[in-house]
Amino acid sequence: MHVHFGAVALPLLLSITTLPALACQLPNGERARPILNVRLDNDALGFDGQDRGYTSGFEFGWMSANLERAHDADCVPNGLRRVHRFLEDLHPQDYEQRNFLFTLTQAIYTPSEGESASLLPRDRPYAAALLFGVGYNARQEERLRTTQVRIGMVGPSARGQQVQNGIHNVIGVKHWQGWDHQLRDEPVLQVVHERLRRYGQQPFWGSRFWSWDLITHYGGSVGNYLTHANVGAEWRLGRGLPDDFGSDPLRPSGENTAPVLRLPSGDWEGHFFASVDVRAVAWNITLDGNTWKDSHSVDKRPLVADLGVGTSLTVRGWKLALAHYWRTREFRGQEARPMFGSITASRRF
Repeated sequence: MHVHFGAVALPLLLSITTLPALACQLPNGERARPILNVRLDNDALGFDGQDRGYTSGFEFGWMSANLERAHDADCVPNGLRRVHRFLEDLHPQDYEQRNFLFTLTQAIYTPSEGESASLLPRDRPYAAALLFGVGYNARQEERLRTTQVRIGMVGPSARGQQVQNGIHNVIGVKHWQGWDHQLRDEPVLQVVHERLRRYGQQPFWGSRFWSWDLITHYGGSVGNYLTHANVGAEWRLGRGLPDDFGSDPLRPSGENTAPVLRLPSGDWEGHFFASVDVRAVAWNITLDGNTWKDSHSVDKRPLVADLGVGTSLTVRGWKLALAHYWRTREFRGQEARPMFGSITASRRF
């Protein structure tokens, strides 16, 4: 086990520092096109005056070109080639497309009352998480398997207080006073796996320009950060729907992190989407508290659901997506249902 980890992790980490920023030429003349993705979540974007719960987050992501056809190209780092061949042996099916995804994520959680410096035993703990993730997507026609491993830290080392204070300084809001009671430092691990099925585009009411599709998903995750099972779907309607597996930025395969077989054909494409995800939650460190240390915790609810709506616009390789989310109450005694917004910008090189 240690031999396999060293053989895979070391070249992978080395390759991250040499990720190619531009498209490269494949042996067959095609262009390999990596994608850069930046997402910002904030409850202020929920336009409900909330400043609690999942209050802020960001994600920086990079998706590789199609390694099924690019692994022999000179522009693909040697580390990626080695890891790809190792994972190819674990997934011997005849996939059309395989991609790596690298992410850096921060998430900040706060209770509903920020002026009190005292512990609020009936409200959720102050918590922040900083995670680095490596994902592997494998596509066969209208089916996708996506697996991600995320490692990082929950606690003061995730710098949640400093980031929130910086944001509040910019927007002119008072600092929250209870960060002394945040969860203690704890290394965290999460392994996520989902399987998705895309039901192809259909004309909308006989229109030549508008079409719709449906993407279903199921899966789950295990680890001391989050352990859950989930199921859901996303419906999209628009002009020139992308050949991917969803536009919902919160999904592991969403917003330009899933393989595409066909690139956009027009100068612009746009669509609306609506999504739902239902989770049976066995463990959530931001609610259950530290795993091995005494800390603040609340009585979480075993079932949680997200409902999201949004729009996405693509213009010549640039994509902008706006989304709004409603979440059911996550713990017993929670005053209001969480609500937040998300902005995602992506660039296909």
